[in-house]
Amino acid sequence: MRPFLIWLGSFYALWLALVVLGSLWPMITEHWPIAAAMAAGSYFAGSTPMGGGSVGFPVLVLLLGESAALGRDFSLAVQSVGMVSAAIFIFATRRPLEWALLKWAMIGSLAGVPLGAAFIAPLVGDLQIKLLFAVIWCSFGLMNLIKLKGIVNAQGITATSTSLDREIGLLIGLLGGVATSITGVGIDMILYATLVLVYRSDLKIAVPTSVVAMAFASLVGLISHAALGNVSADVFGHWIAAAPIVVVGAPIGAWVVNKIPRTPTMLVVSGLCVGQFVWTIFNQHVVGVWLIAALAGVVVFNGFFHLMHKAGGRMGATHQRLIEPDDTEITILDPPGIDPPNQPSA
Repeated sequence: MRPFLIWLGSFYALWLALVVLGSLWPMITEHWPIAAAMAAGSYFAGSTPMGGGSVGFPVLVLLLGESAALGRDFSLAVQSVGMVSAAIFIFATRRPLEWALLKWAMIGSLAGVPLGAAFIAPLVGDLQIKLLFAVIWCSFGLMNLIKLKGIVNAQGITATSTSLDREIGLLIGLLGGVATSITGVGIDMILYATLVLVYRSDLKIAVPTSVVAMAFASLVGLISHAALGNVSADVFGHWIAAAPIVVVGAPIGAWVVNKIPRTPTMLVVSGLCVGQFVWTIFNQHVVGVWLIAALAGVVVFNGFFHLMHKAGGRMGATHQRLIEPDDTEITILDPPGIDPPNQPSA
């Protein structure tokens, strides 16, 4: 725990110096609503594959009336503290991670996030950002509900095909990076869905792996948008109020997730995902073509999730990889009950 405690002490020392030297207390009190919302948002950021922006974005955009671009940039900024804090906690407590896939997803995001920020995000309108965010998380919530039993019952063993880790990871990084550059979240959901549907991963592996990916992508996204001059000065006021909350809230979530039953947590997460979609549709008075597009988007996403689940069943037939708590990978060829390829059964 020493690295994590050093990180916390350093952050609070710098934050307090910034507030005192800059006389920022009035700014903090002015932005208390987002700080209160992120108390819950940071918990979900650390305990689920939902980034803190999955709460911060709808609160800022739908409740407080801010622009979608500001909601995105705030999500990236606050996750660069909260989810990085959760990632440091995960490393310090030696949580098992799916490194074989994670490292390639992070590499892919180094291209996907900046490219999305430079060439795609500027072309997406305010309403489209809101709908894309809503569709992504509604699809994620429905996927969890439909596959809930299999997801929560997975234990430790990850069925995989290591020859495809690089290709799958890079694709996750590119697509998830572009989604993150537009909405502030996305790579965490795509990586998590791949782990639980294709790799059939235990939640205690899938969730912390998605947290680390989102922490990295958030840093890349914030730097990319700032370098392009896209980050509004208004983001700072929200960030300075929320940062001291999320820096401990996300690690608390990462700790609690291993102490409570999985099913209630996933049901709450799924309910929030579907609920924010309904909230967006009514709040933004979405009708006509855009309503049809949003509903079609949810159907298409879940169609892909179904195909991913079927692909996972086929890929798991050759060998399995057991991830131990110390991150040691033990490859088990020809698991019991599965005949080796191209060989007759005994």
